[in-house]
Amino acid sequence: MPRKFLLVCLLVCTLRGFAEKGNRPGSAVSGSISGTVVDVNDGIVPGATVVLHCESPCKEESAVAGDTGSFEFKSLSLGSRYEIAVRAEGFKDWTSAPITLTPEQSVFLLTDVRIEAARTTESVTVYASRDEIATEQVRLAEHQRVLGVIPNFYVVYDPKNAVPLSSKLKFKLAMRTALDPVTVSGVVLLAGVQQAGGTPNYVGGAKGYGQRLGADAASGFSSILLGSAILPSLLHQDPRYFCQGTGTTSSRLKHAIFSPFITRGDNGRSQVNFSSLGGDLASSALSETYFPNSNRGPGLVFGNFAIGTGERMAGAVLQEFILRRLTPSARKQREGVR
Repeated sequence: MPRKFLLVCLLVCTLRGFAEKGNRPGSAVSGSISGTVVDVNDGIVPGATVVLHCESPCKEESAVAGDTGSFEFKSLSLGSRYEIAVRAEGFKDWTSAPITLTPEQSVFLLTDVRIEAARTTESVTVYASRDEIATEQVRLAEHQRVLGVIPNFYVVYDPKNAVPLSSKLKFKLAMRTALDPVTVSGVVLLAGVQQAGGTPNYVGGAKGYGQRLGADAASGFSSILLGSAILPSLLHQDPRYFCQGTGTTSSRLKHAIFSPFITRGDNGRSQVNFSSLGGDLASSALSETYFPNSNRGPGLVFGNFAIGTGERMAGAVLQEFILRRLTPSARKQREGVR
């Protein structure tokens, strides 16, 4: 009996020793990492995605924070290096410092999982109407002057972004050109040259100069108004010259020479330039009413028409190759409203 009692006591002591050994620090074989996801104001963030990154050979794990924002990864190998990454919609990503589980610290509680709200950037795009864009483009064009002096209003240096002009803008630009001080000065100078040469066949003296001045003013005004406002409005054509600016010299030269005959319609398509041709022809025909009888006839009409068309061709060539460089505000038009 005493021997059996001693054996039982020995067995109990042995089992107790094993139990105490398992409960001593440093005896764990796996660990866990847990925590609670909150915002900077300590508000719970449920539904956040929590990813456990670890060194090989262990595999990454992921979990979703519960309704209380809590998460936990269990059965983690000791001695491995771990990181916790948190992602949540509307918040910046968060990553913990490296965590190493040891037998002495196998249960790790993250107490600083605070994620910041992401900054939101709103993009506001303002769209202008076609008429508003055209108005601004005309405003920029009205500041185009060769060498800062000579009007250069009817040239578009950015044809890809040009929009059609309304009838109101066509008349506005025509009147702005006709009444510009430089235009008026040119008419006065031309009348003086004609007076000196005795052409057309008006009388001499102040009366003759006045007649020549009136004839030149009427011809210039009617040509601008008919070819740049009235007919373009009726025929829905654009009275401006669209500078090509790029390409081979021959293609640009061809584009310029044919500009009095081919123009852009308000629909964006190429059309026969009835506005320019009709304006020059109608203006030349009107000169029959105020030129001296000795100068009237088909020669006057078609001669002036040919001169007007030739001037447009020469002007377009100059625009394409020379005047663009001499117009300081041409760059502003290219960088203007689009």
